[in-house]
Amino acid sequence: MDKINRQITLASRPIGWPKESDFKLIESPIPVPGPSQVLIRTLFLSVDPYMRGRMNDRASYADPVKLGAVMTGGAVGQVVHSNLAKFPNGSYVQGMLGWQDFVMSDGSDLHRVNRELAPLSAYLGVLGMPGLTAFFGLLDIGQPKPGETVLISGAAGAVGSIAGQIAKLQGCRVIGVAGTDEKVRFLIDKLGFDAAFNYRSETNYFAKLKELCPQGIDVYFDNVGGELTDAALHYLNVHARICVCGQISQYNLTEPELGPRLLWKLIEKRAKVQGFLVMDYAPRFREGFTQLAEWLGTGELQHRESIIDGLENAPKAFLGMLHGENIGKQIVRVSQPETGASSFL
Repeated sequence: MDKINRQITLASRPIGWPKESDFKLIESPIPVPGPSQVLIRTLFLSVDPYMRGRMNDRASYADPVKLGAVMTGGAVGQVVHSNLAKFPNGSYVQGMLGWQDFVMSDGSDLHRVNRELAPLSAYLGVLGMPGLTAFFGLLDIGQPKPGETVLISGAAGAVGSIAGQIAKLQGCRVIGVAGTDEKVRFLIDKLGFDAAFNYRSETNYFAKLKELCPQGIDVYFDNVGGELTDAALHYLNVHARICVCGQISQYNLTEPELGPRLLWKLIEKRAKVQGFLVMDYAPRFREGFTQLAEWLGTGELQHRESIIDGLENAPKAFLGMLHGENIGKQIVRVSQPETGASSFL
C-alpha cells in the first residue's frame, strides 16, 4: 500500500517551555483493521493544557507519553473502514485518537457524534472535554447562586469561556481575567461577562479585583494560579468556593514559584477549595452533555474556536495555546470529511 500515515511523536521531554523540536513527524503505513476493528481518519484534533503534564517523565494524574510514542490527544474522526456494525463506514466518532492521520480502534474508546446536532469540531470544545469540565467544575464544586460574584481566570480559553457563561445562566455577576485586550472585549461584548481585565497590562491585581469585585468573590474558577490566585484569596467572601481546574502559569516552570502562604484566608473566610479532573464525572457525562447541547441549541451558550490547518502544525498550535494565543478552543483541522460510506481500503 502506498498510502502513508503521518504521526507526530514525542521526541524529547521538555525542560521548561516546550519547543517544536520536542516533537517529530514520522511516516508509517496506514494500519489495516482486523476483525472487530475500525480504521478512522482524523478530522479535527484537540490541543489542551493537560498535554504539557503528559510530556514529563512523571505525570501525577495519568501515564506520561513515552518517548517516540504518538502524542496523546482527543480527536474527532470519520470511520473509513469498519468491521464493527456499531461504527459503519462514514460515521463520525470522538475519542483519544492521538496526533496522527489514521488510527485503528476496537471501538471501546469511541463515541458516535452527530453532525446534525453541532459542527464536528464542537465535540472537542463546548460539547467535549472542555465544556464538561466547565459544567461540572462550576456547578458541582462552585455551586453558584443567583446574585453571587464569580471570578474566572483564563476566561477566554476553552474551559473558562464556557464556565463564565454557565455562571451567567445561574444569575451570577461574572468577572473574567484574560491575556489581551481583544480577549477582554470578547468576554464582555460576545459572552456577556459583566467585567473583565487584561492581566498582562494590569499590574496591580489587588487593586483591580477590589474595583471589579466590590462585594467580594463568592466563587473562583481557577485555570491559571500564581499571583492572580494570591490576590483573589484576599477578596473571598465567607463560605466562598474555589474550583481548581488548572494552574497553567505554573506548568512550564523549572523551579517552584515562591509566593505568600495564604491558606489562613480559607480559615478566616471558612472557604472551600477543591481540585478536580473531568474524568471524576465520567458516570455523569450524559447529564452534562445533554444540558450543554440544549443551551447551545437555544443560543444561550456561545462558543468560539481558533483553528489551525494541518497535522504538521499541531505542535505550533499546542505551543500557541500554552502562550495564550487562542481565543476559545484551539483546534487543529487535519482533513475534510468524505461524503458517502464506501470503504477506504
